[in-house]
Amino acid sequence: MKAEGPLLETLTRRLAEMPEDFLQEPRIHGVGCVHVAAVAGDLARTLGLTVQAGDLARLEGHDARRDRNRLAVSLLMCWLLTEEWFRGANLSARSLFELIGEGSAQLAAQVPARKFVTDPDRREELARFSLAQLGFRPAGETVSQAQDRLTSLSSGERARVLQASRKAEERARAIREALARKAAEESADKFTRE
Repeated sequence: MKAEGPLLETLTRRLAEMPEDFLQEPRIHGVGCVHVAAVAGDLARTLGLTVQAGDLARLEGHDARRDRNRLAVSLLMCWLLTEEWFRGANLSARSLFELIGEGSAQLAAQVPARKFVTDPDRREELARFSLAQLGFRPAGETVSQAQDRLTSLSSGERARVLQASRKAEERARAIREALARKAAEESADKFTRE
């Protein structure tokens, strides 16, 4: 996140104005409309990057239930990265395909793809996440501001906090139950002695 990127508003507006073609069903085993690997290959060539066969292999779906949302998020990222600013950003093919391959899986595990278009906070999360994964921060923000905002929006972070709070509540409940049992045992012992 050391380098300054484009204005965040430009990216979130781009996501809000997503063409319907990028919201179509990803093609998995001959079913669906959009061949995600082809779109990613076109994006890489537009950015002046050399595409390796292995890069595109990550964007092939094998299980519709498991891969549909991940590939849909990959399509959204491809649309986002066609923003004019990225053409002069000197991205590497490796960072591009890590973002639209593994990065999309991280986001897709938490949020349905369409929410990254319809929900303002999720649009901002997708834009910030993409910039951060590529080593950029929104224009006009410091590194700490960008990191703080990304963390506060992060669906993954929210899920982690919810899981931690559930575990803490379970521990607290177990302690309360143990204390109640101990108090009942002490009360029964006191009653027996009298």
